[in-house]
Amino acid sequence: MGEGIQFIEIIFFAMVAVFIILRLRSVLGRRTGNEPPRTKPFVHGRTQQDEDDNVVSLPDRQRADDSGPEPESDLPLGTAADGVREIRAMDPTFQPDEFAAGARTAYDMVLASFAAGDVDTLRALLDDDVYTNFQHAIADRESRGETLETTLVAVKTGDIVEARAVGRMAEVTVKFVAELVNVTRDKDGEVLSGDPRVVQNTTDYWTFARDVRSSDPNWKLIATRSEN
Repeated sequence: MGEGIQFIEIIFFAMVAVFIILRLRSVLGRRTGNEPPRTKPFVHGRTQQDEDDNVVSLPDRQRADDSGPEPESDLPLGTAADGVREIRAMDPTFQPDEFAAGARTAYDMVLASFAAGDVDTLRALLDDDVYTNFQHAIADRESRGETLETTLVAVKTGDIVEARAVGRMAEVTVKFVAELVNVTRDKDGEVLSGDPRVVQNTTDYWTFARDVRSSDPNWKLIATRSEN
């Protein structure tokens, strides 16, 4: 009887693992088979971040030859457009609109995972250095018995503001203007910082990167900085 229950538990956890993998693939991207394809952790008190932080991944992309050339009107404005063209020259499947949509999803997932201490999800979304910083921040918070409550009220904008190709690497920076509620509580549930009744207006710049020659289609967060 005990062995039967143990077998059922193994099947259950395997199903959960498959669900998580499929969720991440839908957010971070999937290869079509036709591709050529930190700062310190995000502190919800809106502390200025180091410009060496990490970035995220994006949704499924269609082949450029299926969707046709991207209209100029869909490209970001200014120097970002030039960078997008450089990236598309290396990877014709790159679609700025789809990237921006996926970046918004990643933004939500990273904030929620950091608050919840979900290092497994963060591992899939962050560059190695950024992940290490996030992991240390979570461990420090937990060692003090503190909890972080983060509510993403709205992402007002999430636009590509910078893009460039550096060797075989593509780097894209997205400006997020959002409304957040952040509250840090001590082990007794008392508020240490933030206010559950106050919505904060925030402006963050997150940079995502990907090796376009890699078989891994996912982008990762490599840097973050904040205006707040």
